[in-house]
Amino acid sequence: MTIEFIIKAIQLLGGLAMFLYGMELMGDGLKQGSGAALKNVLGKMTQNVVMGVLTGALVTAIIQSSTATIVLTVGLIGAGILNLKQAVGIVMGANIGTTVTAQIIRLMDIDKSDSILAFFNPDTLAPLALVLGIVLFMFIGKNVSKNVGMICLGFGILFTGLSLMTGAVEGLENSELFKNIIAYFADMPLMSLLIGLVLTVIMQSSSATVGILQTLASSTGTITFDVVYPMIMGINIGTCVTTALVCSIGTGKDAKRTGVVHIVFNVVGTIIFMVAMALLRSFGAFEGLWGRVSDSGTIANFQTVFNLVTAVILLPFAGLLMKTACAVVKEDPPKENKYPELSALDKKLMISPTVALGQAGRSLGVMARAALDNTKLALAQFRGYDEARAAEIADCEEKLDNFADASDNFLIELFQYVENERDNRQLNMVMQCVPAVERIGDYATNYDEMAKKLHDAGQSFSESAQRELDILGGAVEEIIGLTAAALQQDDENIARRIEPLEEVIDDMVLLLRDRHAARLRQGICTVDTSLVFMEVLTLLERAADQCSSIAMLMLGRHNEDIMKNHHLYLQELHESGDLSYVNELEGRKAEFLSPLESVQ
Repeated sequence: MTIEFIIKAIQLLGGLAMFLYGMELMGDGLKQGSGAALKNVLGKMTQNVVMGVLTGALVTAIIQSSTATIVLTVGLIGAGILNLKQAVGIVMGANIGTTVTAQIIRLMDIDKSDSILAFFNPDTLAPLALVLGIVLFMFIGKNVSKNVGMICLGFGILFTGLSLMTGAVEGLENSELFKNIIAYFADMPLMSLLIGLVLTVIMQSSSATVGILQTLASSTGTITFDVVYPMIMGINIGTCVTTALVCSIGTGKDAKRTGVVHIVFNVVGTIIFMVAMALLRSFGAFEGLWGRVSDSGTIANFQTVFNLVTAVILLPFAGLLMKTACAVVKEDPPKENKYPELSALDKKLMISPTVALGQAGRSLGVMARAALDNTKLALAQFRGYDEARAAEIADCEEKLDNFADASDNFLIELFQYVENERDNRQLNMVMQCVPAVERIGDYATNYDEMAKKLHDAGQSFSESAQRELDILGGAVEEIIGLTAAALQQDDENIARRIEPLEEVIDDMVLLLRDRHAARLRQGICTVDTSLVFMEVLTLLERAADQCSSIAMLMLGRHNEDIMKNHHLYLQELHESGDLSYVNELEGRKAEFLSPLESVQ
């Protein structure tokens, strides 16, 4: 008896394995054969909830998995192709579509003695499907044939697995223990519901659980309707667990809400049916139904009716389902957007290249202003390191990087719309300025990292070094500010004020390197702090150099001589004694270099 039980258990598990693999193989063949079309259908045929229901049912019927349909829906939500309203309809339809598998499995009940219908019995159909599948998959070789072959193989394996399970449970109808268990569950509908839920969570497939129930019903002839209906409802709730996990891992808010909608839809539908069934039974309605033995077809029909009626009842409440999901998965508190212009490069602007270029220039100016704000925050870290300030720096740097990536794509695409030389030069200038501004922002994160290094080591600059850094930092902040203003206003007069200040910053850096070397020799500063200080000086000088490069790009777009040789232009500018240049240079020396020289 024990050996027979073990053999039966092995046969049952083997049949279940073949059933699951066959269903997976059949679904894969269907998905590979129509993957792109499914995405198009989901994206285009879900503009209202009713169409969403029909689409969800159709797609699930094709790919044989409500979970796969919802996973695909979540992916399309993440890509911005679908929204939550469209997803609600698809979820409702997916539950209806998944009942197709049970309707296919009911073919087991076809009478083999009928000469015509016998071909549709799984015992005949499965071998035929396997032969056809292997021929198409292995010997034809074309992609379409392989996909059809996979579908046929999956179908054949699925029904072969069902046949094995049927053989494994034969004889249970004579088991007193099995009859007692069925009788117990008939009086305890909530226990039947729980069994269906747990089995579905374990097997991760509502179709497989329903298939097992159908096999038991057809083979034993002892499972009554009052056991079947709550178990079907439990199976529907159990399938939500998988989709809830899929929708909650690494997804956006609407994707998580889709999982909530699926759970609420199935739970509410179950409550409605359980209450309705209890009332009908208590009032003596359908007296002959509750204790009647169910076959595979009864189970398939009830699952279809349950999901169809639930969808019809809840369809008018789709908006309420959305509100419930939004209440469960709340929006994050809105963050202040200090730089909305960094999201203003809309490709619709390309209908007018000049307008698009103008917006790109203004956004670039805002990018420079954001780099300036980050530089100020980062330099303040040397006066007292603050973790909250560091987080703000990191957030701003992410915005700068995202804008740099987005602007590259925008500007490259804009090239095909630019038709005149003036716009072409402007576009070249903006494209070259973006990485320069991005580097200025990168330097700010470098300052923050070095300040943290000193903080973690319990070190800081000497009082003299800090005062010097404040003055030099002020000069660099001023030159970045001029650069931002020149870009934002597209003003070449402002751009001309950048080079004199850059020359003063170079002199300031030379002076500070000499002074700090002297302090190091005197033992006023440590080696570690000196290395950091010198690195900060280098980065501040480079930030000023980037500003100078941007100014030359702005001036050079309308001046052929400057465009051809920036260095020659700068050399001539320094040697010419140009009055406006000299006045600006002397003013900046008085503003920044003189105070620096007075620091003790």
